[in-house]
Parts: sequence; C-alpha cells; structure tokens
Amino acid sequence: MFKRYLLTFIIVSAAIGTLYSQYQTDLANPWTRDGQVRAHIIQITPRVTGQIINMMVKDNVLVKKGQLLFEIDPSIYQVNLSKAIASEKQAEALLDKAENEALRANNLEKLTPGAQSQLTLNNLQNAVETAQANLLVAKAQVEEANLNLQYTKVSAPIDGYITNLNYRVGSQVIANSPIVALIDASSFWIEGFFKETDLNDVSIHNKAQVTLLMHDSEVLEGEVQSIGYGIAKSDGSTGNELLPNVNPSFQWIRLAQRIPVKIKLTHLPKEIQLRVGMTASVQIIKH
Repeated sequence: MFKRYLLTFIIVSAAIGTLYSQYQTDLANPWTRDGQVRAHIIQITPRVTGQIINMMVKDNVLVKKGQLLFEIDPSIYQVNLSKAIASEKQAEALLDKAENEALRANNLEKLTPGAQSQLTLNNLQNAVETAQANLLVAKAQVEEANLNLQYTKVSAPIDGYITNLNYRVGSQVIANSPIVALIDASSFWIEGFFKETDLNDVSIHNKAQVTLLMHDSEVLEGEVQSIGYGIAKSDGSTGNELLPNVNPSFQWIRLAQRIPVKIKLTHLPKEIQLRVGMTASVQIIKH
C-alpha cells in the first residue's frame, strides 16, 4: 500500500515538475498559437482598357519575372499610334514651312533693309516657335500612343504565384483596376501576435521556432525581424450616428493587447510550401 502511494506521489510530483518547468520556459520564451503566414502581394493592374485576347497563365501557378501573363486587344491602340505618327509628320511639315518663311523674310530684310516690317518678322518668328511647340506635343503623343500599345501586353513584375484569377479570354478589363493577385515568392514571413506582456526583452534577431498547423511535425527555425510599433484602437472609433464606439469591459480586468512580431524563416525544407494565411504557432527564444 505504501509503495502504491509512493509511486503515485512520484508520478504526481514529476507531472507538477514538468508543468512548472514548461511554465517557466513559456515565461522565459513567449509562445503564441496566433500566427499566420504572410507575404507581399502585388495587384496586377492593366494600364489600358480593352478585351483580353490571349491568356498565357492559369490560376495558382508560379510565374517568372517578365513572363507574359495576358494580352489586351491592341487594335485601337495601333490605330492611335498611326494617328499620332501622322500628326507628328504634319507638325514637322508645318515647322519646315514656318522656318522657310522666316528665313526668306530675314534674307530679304538683309538684302533690302526696310522691305519687311519688324512686326512681320516678329510674327514669323512666333510662328516658328509655335510650330516647334506643336512638334514637341506631337512627339509626346507618339510616345504616349506607343506606351499604350506596349501596355496591352501585361507581364509579371516579379517571381511569384498567380492566385484568384477569374478572368478569361474575352473578359473586359479596365485601366487601373486590379484583376489578379501576384504573391511575391521571395517575401514569405511569419507574423505572430504576442501579448504585450510577453515582449519584455524581446529584440531583433532573437531566435524563433515556428510550427505550421499544416506541417505540425516540422519545427522551422527563424529569427525576429521586426516588432510592430502600433495597432489600431477599438475603443473610441466612430460608430452609429457619429458616436464613439466603446466596448464594455470590467474595471478590474485589463486585457493585454497583442502586438505583431515579424519572423523571417532562416531555413525552409523543400517539401514545405508556404501559403499566405496558413496558421502557425510561434515561440521566441529570448535566452
């Protein structure tokens, strides 16, 4: 009987010791289950309006920087470029005419002083300057039309993953309206939200351990890259009828706010693919 009580006491003591040790570890090295995989996301936005005539990618695929994603119908922009080139040639001809008339008047004035009034000479010089300005405008219009024609081909600005692609050949796109997300393949990080009371003595380059919910058997190594400097307030924000929105709370309870901490993984196994929004647990090793 005594041995049974002794064995029970030893087991309970060991369990309490283990729990206490784990508690001390958690105090020394803060841990949170409130973590997510994040990455920089670029919104692919066409610069011109038109109908998609070629779609070179599919949804949820990896694309390389400079790879053609889709092409917008270029016909109207080709016509605009031809019009701009014609206007440029017309402006060049008008400039030549103005310069010739001014040169003829100046030469005549040199040969026969007083043959041309000063007003006429000034007007001819003004005509030359106006024609020069019109030529500059025409050249700018050609450049703009050429750029718009180039913008009908939309390419990937970086290496990344296309996601949420809902457009197909025949879809109409509008200039400066995003149509698909491109996740920067080189920008993945883990963002853990820690209680402010857990961040004492946490500093940049502290080691961190990350466990993904999707790969809970793998412990990923990382380090603290940055600690957030602010979060949005909930109390005092404008509610209905422009009144401040205040959440009810007990006066004797002060809840610790959660501060975002950015963790950069130092090594990622090849078999693990990070995806934005995945759930992660994060522990910061302070000591």
